[in-house]
Amino acid sequence: MRTSPGYTAVVANPDKSNGYEEVAPAFIAGRGSDRAETGASDVADWSQMLPQGATVLDLGCGTGVPISQVLIERGFQVYGVDASPTMVAAFRARFPDVRIECAAVEESDFFGRTFDGVVAWGLFFLLDAEVQRRLFAKVAAVLPSGGRFLFTAPSQSCSWADIMTGRTSISLGYEVYRNALHTEGMSLLETHRDNAGNHYYFVQKT
Repeated sequence: MRTSPGYTAVVANPDKSNGYEEVAPAFIAGRGSDRAETGASDVADWSQMLPQGATVLDLGCGTGVPISQVLIERGFQVYGVDASPTMVAAFRARFPDVRIECAAVEESDFFGRTFDGVVAWGLFFLLDAEVQRRLFAKVAAVLPSGGRFLFTAPSQSCSWADIMTGRTSISLGYEVYRNALHTEGMSLLETHRDNAGNHYYFVQKT
């Protein structure tokens, strides 16, 4: 691109939703109204480790269905963040009393407070490797000692084209995730693979 002397080229901000704003209608028709509630039972089981009425941050919350929903139904104070304006609007329509922010997760203002738990279902592998590492640090900073963190990503180190956006997804793999968590003062307690093939990492702040 050519520019005239004395002028600075202005580049539009990249899509912070990693392509999901463009496909939001299709996502909402599918995962956003997931009748099978994939992941909901695993998150519900995880939430039993949290204090009654705990505050939980849902990173990449989408429409809130089914992850935020299962937490709300169990009496937790949920905060959601998603970078797709369309999905945030759908979340607000469904859960008008729940705090939600439209932002890239790594830039969320919610990292200025503390939470008893953080969940990131189907998010991490959508982010660049460096952003994933930075996000671990941010999660660790908002959790008290004993706080819980749950995220999903393949156990193997790999990359693939996202089925909805076509963009590259990146899993850093079990060993890299475990070491990165340890660096930030968090312990990987266990992992689990559900019937749909999603791999769960159950983490605790030390």
